[in-house]
Amino acid sequence: MLRCYCSSQRQKTMENIINILKSGGTILYPTDTIWGIGCDATNIEAINKIFDIKKREKNKSMIILVETEKRLQDLVDVPEMAWEIIDLSEKPVTIVYENPKGLPKELLAEDGSIGIRLIKNDFCKKLITKLNKPLVSTSANFSGQKSPLKFSDISSEIIDLVDYTVEEDREKISKYSGSSVIKIWSDNRIKVLRE
Repeated sequence: MLRCYCSSQRQKTMENIINILKSGGTILYPTDTIWGIGCDATNIEAINKIFDIKKREKNKSMIILVETEKRLQDLVDVPEMAWEIIDLSEKPVTIVYENPKGLPKELLAEDGSIGIRLIKNDFCKKLITKLNKPLVSTSANFSGQKSPLKFSDISSEIIDLVDYTVEEDREKISKYSGSSVIKIWSDNRIKVLRE
């Protein structure tokens, strides 16, 4: 009986998070690296809210998370080299792609590129699948401050500024202080931006 209660509670919580994201809200959530601040990556108002929360300059791009290869291919033309890196990388890897489709310019770098990570974390995968949109992911800290490896590293001021804080994985300490970031051009040229 208890198991049934837990799973229905969990389902209710997930529905609550989705409703917040759909209505332009922001969330604090665990990813496959550090804790992040997220929103629906197609909602300009929500994206601007995150810039305000982080006190981040608008000309600094943010990355997004996708849960499937199909969603990734809907957003960008994926060079062959990118698939190889995604398959071979043991550490979470964010790839910066040229010419994304259907994403707000507020998310993009000055050259029009976007960093996208194909997420392996189960909670994030489920969240993005249910939202049916890519999710913004930026570290849960003020610009220039240290990234939070665990929930208790997050400033209470940040927690107060978001619309919802996820309960999942609050005790977990991340093995990674961030993902690798690699830019890949359509002609398969590569530049490692962060190891």
